[in-house]
Amino acid sequence: TRIARVDETGPIEAIQEFLRRYSNSWLSEKLRQEWAKRLARENSWPRFEAEYLVLAQADQDLQCSAILGGVSAAADAQGKLLDQWLTLMDTPESCNQVFQVLVAAGQFSTDDIWQRFRRLVEAKRFSAARSTLGWLPSAQQPGSAALTMALDNPARYLASQSAQAPIGRTGRELGMAAVTRLARSDVRAAQARWHNIDAAYREEDRAYVAGQLAWMAALAQADDALPLYAQAKGIVMSDEQRAWQVRAALRAGDWTSVRHAIEAMPASQRELPEWSYWLGRALAQQGRQADARSLFGRHAGVPSFYGILAAEALGQHFRWPPASLPPTPQEVARVRSSGDIRRAEALMRLDMRTESLREWNWAARNADDRFLIAAADHARRLGFYDRAISLADRTREQHDYGLRYLAPYYETFSRQATAHALDLPWVYGLVRQESRFQPVARSSVGAQGLMQVMPATGRWIAKREGWRDYDSSWLTRIDTNVQLGCAYLRHVLDSLGNQPVVASAAYNAGPGRARRWRGTQALEGAIYAETIPISETRDYVKKVMANA
Repeated sequence: TRIARVDETGPIEAIQEFLRRYSNSWLSEKLRQEWAKRLARENSWPRFEAEYLVLAQADQDLQCSAILGGVSAAADAQGKLLDQWLTLMDTPESCNQVFQVLVAAGQFSTDDIWQRFRRLVEAKRFSAARSTLGWLPSAQQPGSAALTMALDNPARYLASQSAQAPIGRTGRELGMAAVTRLARSDVRAAQARWHNIDAAYREEDRAYVAGQLAWMAALAQADDALPLYAQAKGIVMSDEQRAWQVRAALRAGDWTSVRHAIEAMPASQRELPEWSYWLGRALAQQGRQADARSLFGRHAGVPSFYGILAAEALGQHFRWPPASLPPTPQEVARVRSSGDIRRAEALMRLDMRTESLREWNWAARNADDRFLIAAADHARRLGFYDRAISLADRTREQHDYGLRYLAPYYETFSRQATAHALDLPWVYGLVRQESRFQPVARSSVGAQGLMQVMPATGRWIAKREGWRDYDSSWLTRIDTNVQLGCAYLRHVLDSLGNQPVVASAAYNAGPGRARRWRGTQALEGAIYAETIPISETRDYVKKVMANA
């Protein structure tokens, strides 16, 4: 095997030979990406353009490099970048350079720069926020010490004369940034500090800060979130701010506010399944049944949390679509002869799972439904259940839900679900989300096996169950992993009122958080799921319940 180095010392001939010999493979695509980035650093734009045009998937960095290099094919990329001024947070240096050029060319105003600064502070991208202010006219740039204090020690800044008597827009923006920064860690402290100085700020400034405080109060599930949102009228809110306005109204049981908040969303957000469903619910509460049914009908039957809920709202049971025909011998042969699939299998045999995963994904990138179904069935037969599910999930018109929702190790799961009085589909739904049925799965924090049991949890459950001579290697064995996972799931379910939605949240984020998010009032399960403050857990719970 010859290795082609892409850094500045690597021989060009070796790189070009590798790209020629192994064209149309995942490795050649990655090599071409890195080679193109080297050419961009060297300002070798004609050669960069030649490689850029061959790439199957140019990342954000390469797209911005193409704009800098004047590549004609990058016209669409520049248009998209202009639209991402307020949404692109993790910006590669090449994109920062493009933004700087566009600012110098008058594409963005001083107000646009301050708006981007606000969004970056909201997203806790403080280094990028500092850099953005470097694009302001020098007379309008804040002092380095003041900016550092506002972002690094906001409580101290808000107690200073600079925040209490701000000078011009720069002073007001730093004061608002300090409140926003403090609210991310302590919304109550931010509210108190702001209350002491808000009279020195303009009405539109107060509305902006109210929107920030409302957002953080909603995340904290505080009762005053909706009143704070009411003070933020007229401001331009981010998608997350709008979403949390709806969630605050859902927890308050205020269906009129739910409707108003969703109707105020831009169409692209309002038409998402979750907001379409909740708007339908709000309209139904107000007696507009026909309008509600129309909204439910848009997503009913889609195999997702809100697709299933929408079908239930229409009085329908969820039905799988008709099963596709099984793969033909010709289709199976097509998969087995694929170089990408063969490399993926070889890498899996070498226990190089990450590299194998990339090859499977590369093979599926432009595949038709018949190839995907045949490849999913092939992966299932090899015991690569995670790949089988992923490939079957990609189909667009022909579907095999038996592959999408596999039930491997049935005897083990059935036995343990019965022993611990657990609903078997729910256990399978949870494990599908946890590990995709990979016995060797290991998370970045150390959770292991099919049910992703943490070592400390496994030890505690084993002791609680009366097991002797517990060994951490039991977490990697299918039978003991499932036994420990089901025992812990039973414990969580018992401690949280036998509520599977809350127990699912607890399995992902811990029982303490799950209990706190429930609050003191009775909540519908779907409202509980939608108002979980941690986005990873919120998505996890929805998928577990939809899987089940």
